[in-house]
Amino acid sequence: MIHKNENDDSKKLYKNLKIDCEKCFGFCCVALYFSSSEGFPTDKDAGKPCINLKSDFKCTVHKNLREKGLKGCTAYDCFGAGQKVAQITYEGQDWRNNPESSKEMFDVFLVMRQIHEMLWYLTEAFRLQSDKIIREKIDYMIKETEKITKLDASSILKLDLVMHRAKVNSLLLKTSESLRNEARKGAKSDLKRKKKISGRLNLIGSDLRKANLKGEDLCGALLIASDLRNVDLTGTDLIGADLRDADLRGANLSNSIFITQLQINAAKGDSNTKLPLSIVRPTYWEK
Repeated sequence: MIHKNENDDSKKLYKNLKIDCEKCFGFCCVALYFSSSEGFPTDKDAGKPCINLKSDFKCTVHKNLREKGLKGCTAYDCFGAGQKVAQITYEGQDWRNNPESSKEMFDVFLVMRQIHEMLWYLTEAFRLQSDKIIREKIDYMIKETEKITKLDASSILKLDLVMHRAKVNSLLLKTSESLRNEARKGAKSDLKRKKKISGRLNLIGSDLRKANLKGEDLCGALLIASDLRNVDLTGTDLIGADLRDADLRGANLSNSIFITQLQINAAKGDSNTKLPLSIVRPTYWEK
């Protein structure tokens, strides 16, 4: 399934999609809306700096986020959009010294974050896809999407994200279908009769340790506080799944589909949890 000889190249691609706060201007601490109920310091309007953001764009409580219960902060992932906007789009000019451009910067960041998220999924699809023709299409889309990230601020804000996302999703869906079919090998789904909430599979608090989830479509599924200990998630599509407080101790996600750092950061795991090469094991997970 995975092209091992391309792991080094994939790691290089992922490098630009990882958070680098040192090269950012705290965009996620300003541009986003915060809710204290979702693990952030306090309720905060979009465009207003977080109470913990210092003048040098560093966080006063960064080393103690987990201890303070600020799970929203530790889980958040901009997929490298922050440093792209700071260093490429605005060439190192920050919003504090350019208040007249601050709103535009925040708006560009919100768009760039979506573009970088698409790049993340495309990179995953390229790494996992074995069909040569589809891989070529994915590679082309990656290059086209990367070009978009280098546009000027005005051009980025004028983008038709809906149209571009539709093109990306078409390739992601084809990749997901082929990989899931390969993983399931004709086995039937264990989850067909599960109820849904607003179209999303409701597995909140479910004990899934005995379920066969290999090749399962868990796209957008609500897996909050679910028990996935030692479950094999090979070929399982987890794009958009809510894994907050899901127990992944001992689970095998090494060949799962479209899992992100954000989802892993929000879940529980340990040293026995197997992760894809694109994911960094959280330091606060159990040893």
